[in-house]
Parts: sequence; C-alpha cells; structure tokens
Amino acid sequence: MADSTTMLSISDPVHMVLIKTDIFGETTLVASYFLEWRSVLGSENGVTSLTVELMGVGTESKVSVGILNIKLEMYPPLNQTLSQEVVNTQLALERQKTAEKERLFLVYAKQWWREYLQIRPSHNSRLVKIFAQDENGINRPVCSYIKPLRAGRLLDTPRQAARFVNVLGYERAPVIGGGGKQEQWCTLLAFLCRNKGDCEDHANLLCSLLLGYGLEAFVCVGTKAKGIPHAWVMTCGTDGTVTFWESLTGHRYIHKPVNPDESPVAEQPKPLYPYRTIGCVFNHQMFLGNCQPSDSVEICVFDLNDESKWKPMSEEAIKSVCAPGATTSLPPFPPLCASTIDASVTSNEIEMQLRLLVSEHRKDLGLTTVWEDQLSYLLSPALASYEFERTTSISAGNEEFQDAIRRAVPDGHTFKGFPIHFVYRNARRAFATCLRSPFCEEIICCRGDQVRLAVRVRVFTYPESACAVWIMFACKYRSVL
Repeated sequence: MADSTTMLSISDPVHMVLIKTDIFGETTLVASYFLEWRSVLGSENGVTSLTVELMGVGTESKVSVGILNIKLEMYPPLNQTLSQEVVNTQLALERQKTAEKERLFLVYAKQWWREYLQIRPSHNSRLVKIFAQDENGINRPVCSYIKPLRAGRLLDTPRQAARFVNVLGYERAPVIGGGGKQEQWCTLLAFLCRNKGDCEDHANLLCSLLLGYGLEAFVCVGTKAKGIPHAWVMTCGTDGTVTFWESLTGHRYIHKPVNPDESPVAEQPKPLYPYRTIGCVFNHQMFLGNCQPSDSVEICVFDLNDESKWKPMSEEAIKSVCAPGATTSLPPFPPLCASTIDASVTSNEIEMQLRLLVSEHRKDLGLTTVWEDQLSYLLSPALASYEFERTTSISAGNEEFQDAIRRAVPDGHTFKGFPIHFVYRNARRAFATCLRSPFCEEIICCRGDQVRLAVRVRVFTYPESACAVWIMFACKYRSVL
C-alpha cells in the first residue's frame, strides 16, 4: 500500500451523488458533493469524523437539502500519519494553484472570444460554448466534461455504445417559471446515477466512449429546427468522412456539404440529419469555433485544420485546466458498471403484468381473453431482430419470423402484430402508452371469432442498469365476411 505522503498527492475527491427514487422508479438528482477525503491522513489512528452540508442542484444549488455525518477510516491503517498542518498546507497550495490556472484560462478565453468576434461581428449570435454550468452551478470549461472512456467488456463496438447512450432516458433540466431553457450539464457520475439527462449529457458520454474506441470524436454545439439549441457528436474518419451521431436516438448520418456556389440545376446532396446550425466543436483536447461565413450545417466544411474555417483554442491552454490531474476542481470519471438487471426474469415479470392488465381491460369491455403461449413465443425473434437493427443498422431474421407466423395462422384467419419500444420497466405506464395507439388498441380490444391473443416482452440490458424494453402485442382471429 502507498505511504501517507504518496496518498497526499492523490487529489481526486470522492464524488457523492444523492438520488431520490419514487414508487414508479422515477429518479431525481437531489445533491452532488465532492468530498475532500485527505483530512484523514492527518488524524490520529487514521480515523476522522466530519459533517458536510449537502446543497441542492441546478436552480436550487444555494438551498440546503440536509446534513451528512461522515466517518472516514483508512484500511489498512497507515504506518505513519502526517501532521494536520502538512495536510492543510498541501490542500491550500493545491487550491491556490487551481485558482491561478483557472484565472489564466479565463483571461485567455476572453481574449480568444474578442479575436473571434473581430473576424465577423455576427459571430456574437453563434452558439460558441466555452464554459457550461454543472449540477452545482459551477462554471467549467466544456472540454472538462469529456475524457476517453473505455467500457471494458461491457460494450463491444462504437455502435453498441451509441445504443447504450440512446437508451439512457432524456430529460431536460427543470426550470422554474417561464423563460428559456435552464442550463445544466451534469458530471458523468450524476448522469449515470440518474440514468437520464439532457442532450448535452448524452453527447458528452457518447463522445467520451467513441474516443475510448480510438475514433476522432467531437461534441458539436448548434441548433435543430426552429432554432432549438442542441448538442450531438461528430467523428472524422482518416479518409475525410464526417459522420454525425445523434446521441438521443442512436442514428448516424454521413455529412456531405452542399456547395452554395454551384448552379441551381446541379444535383446537390440532400441532408437527412435534423441539424441546422453549428457554432463550435470540442473534445478533451481541442476546442474550435466555426468562423465560416455561414454557420449552416449543410454548407459547413469540416476541415478542422483550416484556421480560416475553424478558429482553434490553444491546446496547451485547454490542457492546463482539463488534463487529468491538472486541477483539483475536476470531477473524477467513474468506470461503467455492469447491469444488475436479470433480463429473463424482468422480461417475464413485465409480460405477466401486461397479460393481467390486458385481461382486466378486456373484462371491463365485456370480452373474454384467451392467450396462446406458442404465438407469444413466436414473437421473440422479431423483438431480437428489432434490437439488433437498432444497434447495427442491419436488418436480419425477418424472413424466418414471417414464415413461422404464416405457419401458425390457419387459412381464413387474420394476424395482427404491434411492436413498441421503451427505455423503462414500468408495465402499467407502458400499457397506458400502448393504448394511445389506435392500432395497438385494436389488437388489445380485438373482437371476433376464435380470437387468440399474444404478448411478448424482451428486455435487453446495458451497463449502468440501462435497458431497452421491446413489447409486441399480437392477435389472430377468424375472418368473418
């Protein structure tokens, strides 16, 4: 084990996140606290107790949510403890160094911004985001939210990583009263503990994972239709191919710029992506502001080495505040955790709950319900195929599914099926959503001769207990003309 002097140089704080979970499984971020643990190195017997006040998050970051009594103890015990004076001196020195680095970076960022505006005054309206507030209301350089993240054996491919990020829930930061969008970029641990976040949280995580896979990835900040601010991810291939990754859906788009100087009759690529403008791109090492005459994505050229198109920030300046260990104010990046959900058990539980809900719903309508287990089982390959397609963009196994259904449905009978996808495991909530679809309601409330109902649920698990839940309702009945 390292001695006390070596441990004193470990400046990563202990990040504690407090989450509230309601009876429906919905999570709310209550508090996020960075604990300076090194006071224990100067305490007798390697044991110390302290009291910390936990503050709220976002708009409530100045409101106390409670007091936490903490007891810290070193295991195994240190052979030699340090004097409290040595510990306090080291911490004060680190705080001083961090404050100076952050001050110098702020001075540099202001100068960079002035130079950027001198290129073209209209740049003032572009979404160039150098700093962003975290859940505690602290302004951090955006580059500090990114770090190459390796998923170990939990995720095998970049596309599977995109699917994982996509199944984490989407929720905009809560805002009190009217006005614009409340800004809150969550630290990675807070985002993963909540299992949901805003588009920036998804984009930051996806960019970190793609960097971990050895790709050249950047977060893009710009707008979607109607000028709505948005963040997405971009990768630049060695062959010059630019690919956009939408972190909220898992979709990928190849970017081919439109040439505005081309004649109107010339055939131009039609963009399929939803993005309209782009102000800046960044990752853990680089920050570039878009200084092309137009910030429209469709005519944007992503030659990031061309300083007439992209104004870079000094990589040394970014490194001084964003490199690992550069400052004590940087939150540590946690490793991803394996799922604790048993996919088979959870699939069965949701399926049984849905059968009960369907039977009760039909009973209220004066209808009897007959389930056909074999037909339910035959729906499984379709659900597996849908998830495979979401992950890889490749469709497979549809022919076998269709053939099996044709064999299971006798002549003169009609088959109807309705697949739907959720990222939560609440059966009652899923059923209520399904009933809002006229096509699904038609299946659940099916009337006719020899009506047989089927439902199949398939839960696909991902790290951090995120999951994709596929449900398929189906019925077959004899067609009576």
